[in-house]
Amino acid sequence: MTGKPTIQFTFAVDDPELDDERRQKIASKLLREIRDLDEVEKADRAEDLNPEVGSKPGFATLIGVLTAEVSIKNVKGFLSFLGDRLGDKPIKITVKVGDKEVNIEAKSRKELLESERVAKDLLAAMGGGNV
Repeated sequence: MTGKPTIQFTFAVDDPELDDERRQKIASKLLREIRDLDEVEKADRAEDLNPEVGSKPGFATLIGVLTAEVSIKNVKGFLSFLGDRLGDKPIKITVKVGDKEVNIEAKSRKELLESERVAKDLLAAMGGGNV
């Protein structure tokens, strides 16, 4: 980590026509690509914060859901990457800065890129410095 503020994105393709297996395959491929990006500080599968009783620790990941931590200066590049990979598939994103978060549903690349403004507004509202 660089010590600079990062924004955490949690996202999933929200296409009702995809079954769990297909969604997981898309997420696995996307995770490998995201981990190779210079813009991303950290990327992983999203963990289920409310796992079922009796489930094994470390196995409570959400199907097809990923998280990525991105520095402020790299948000636009990261969102462009997602837009290129996911095209006009519906996607749900949670943008988290510190303990504040905003949920966004994007149905196009343009709407996805709008989350950059939301993330920067959220950081500014928290007094996160120059963005």
